[in-house]
Formats: sequence, C-alpha cells, structure tokens
Amino acid sequence: MRKDHHAPEGTVHRLWIDSDCLKGNLLGDPSRRRIDVYVPAGHDGRGLPLLVDLVGYTAGGPAHTNWKNYGENVPERLDRLIGCGAMPPVVVAFPDCFTRLGGNQYVDSAAMGAWETFLIREMLPFVEGRFGCGGSGRRGVFGKSSGGFGAMVHALRHGGSVWAAAASHSGDVGFEYLYHLGEFAGALRHLAGHDMSIEAFLTKFEAGPKAKDKDWHTLMLLAQAASFDPDPGQFCGIRLPVDMDTCEIIEERWANWLRWDPLRMVDDAACQENLRRLKAFYIDCGDIDQYNMVYGSRIMRRKLQAAGIAHTYEEFHDDHSSVDYRMDISLPLLAKALS
Repeated sequence: MRKDHHAPEGTVHRLWIDSDCLKGNLLGDPSRRRIDVYVPAGHDGRGLPLLVDLVGYTAGGPAHTNWKNYGENVPERLDRLIGCGAMPPVVVAFPDCFTRLGGNQYVDSAAMGAWETFLIREMLPFVEGRFGCGGSGRRGVFGKSSGGFGAMVHALRHGGSVWAAAASHSGDVGFEYLYHLGEFAGALRHLAGHDMSIEAFLTKFEAGPKAKDKDWHTLMLLAQAASFDPDPGQFCGIRLPVDMDTCEIIEERWANWLRWDPLRMVDDAACQENLRRLKAFYIDCGDIDQYNMVYGSRIMRRKLQAAGIAHTYEEFHDDHSSVDYRMDISLPLLAKALS
C-alpha cells in the first residue's frame, strides 16, 4: 500500500536466470531462478548504482515486491524515498534464493548450493548487463535477519572487490547467543516424534496441510546446519552439531558453524581490510531482539571500533519482527554512498 500516491512509480521487471552453479544441489531445488528488478521512474537503469536485497528466512526476494497490507513493499518505499529527495535513484535487484529448507544464509554449501557464487558470478553480471547499472564501486548489498547475515558476510569476504557498501538489519551475529544448547535440545525433542529422523521430519513437513511453530523452528536449525556444516553423505546433506541422543556439542561440527559467525570472521585481518574498503557499512538491531542478536551486534560494534573500521551502528526500541521501516535509514545511506 502506497504512503505517497503522488510519488512517481518505478517499474519492476520480472527476469529469469538459469544458474549453472546451483545445479545438482542436494536439496533438489530448481536452478532456474526469478529476479525482480526495480528501476526508478524516469530511468532505464543505465549509470545508476545497484543495490541487492537479501531477504530473511522463510522468504524469497520477490516477496519484497508483492503487495503488502498496511505497509509499503520495497518498490513503493523506494518510490517515496526517491520521489521526496531522501535518496538518489538506484536500481534494486530482488533475487529469489528460497530453498527447500525455508531459506538461505547466502554462502556456498555442498548441500544448499553455491549461493554466494550464484549472487556474485551469475546474478550480478546478469542484472548489470541487462540494465547497465552497478559495476565496480557502485554495488551495495542489504538485508534483514538471515539476509542481514548474508550482507555482513559478503561485506567481510568481498568488501571493496565486489560490494562497495553493505547494510545489515538485525543480522545473525554471535552464534553462542543465537544457537545455544536449548535450541538444539528443542529440535531433538521435536525430532523424537519422527523417530529421530531428519528425513522423516522433512517428508512429513512437506506433505502436511499445516506447519506448527515447532516445525518451523526445527526446519530453521536444519537450514543453518546445511549452510554451515553440510555433510554430503547424509540425507540432503544435513547433520546437526550435537549428539542426537545426549545433545552434547560435537566440537568439530560446532567449529564449522563458528567459522561463519561474523564475530569470529571480523577478527581476521583480511576481512577487516575488506570492510575498510567499503564506502558505507551500516548495522542496526532492536534492543529487545527476541533472538538475542542485539548482544552479538554490540560486540561487533566494539570490535569494529577497536579495529578503527568506519561504520554506522544503531539500536532502536523494538524486537526482531516487522522492522522493514528501518530501510528508511539504510537505503538512503547506501544510495548516497554509492552515488
């Protein structure tokens, strides 16, 4: 629903790309992917910066271009922000990265597929070649929750070389606070109703008429496991980092998770140098985030300050849910930095 009915309306183009690097993923997900691309009114895309929207868990990029009740979708938000002069015009890509396990962490995985490679080596050239936008020093990435994690990790790994700006809203950071033993114990209790079989759980979930909250929570942990510690020898490449009987942490598996924690990655000198090459780096989080992400975010801020890395950090009084309104701050910041 548009807030400003007088703002000039941009155009959303629906494109399809046949990915080579997503073929043969263990989840059986399609390699043909939809990418919605927003081009602001009065432009054809040429010469404009490019932003890429990485959505949170259980969503795909085109969800952000759909009609939204009692709120703006992202193209309507962009129309308003560009129309009132709050931000310069940009092209925004919304790639569909949804998976059988409900979402994506936007990293390469032997189970989920090579999503990091897809975004950088396939999606970016495809969109930029079509619209003449973006290019070196003119690309930004942003997202919320799992998408915020993706934006942060891409900045840590590819800042300056691929991405020139990044924004993370309530991104997954501080894995010890986010994925504690109680979370894994809850998943094991739920799997007990499926003979402790991940295959039986997923089969029933996909066949059932209605998912329960515990189903979604368990599915999310399986998606993280497939992202951070895939095992091609297991069903869909999924294994949990705990003993399935006692819930004791399996240290070597948990270590594979932790190496993807931005709090660990930011200690690496090469990752720090990548962040220094960004034109803008934005992080925010609600101060009552129900997934404890605010604590990891605060530690990240402290580490960035100690390393002398330029960034913008903000906390706001809210939880993890329905915080798209924060884009009113991040999108202008990114667009101005890239313009």
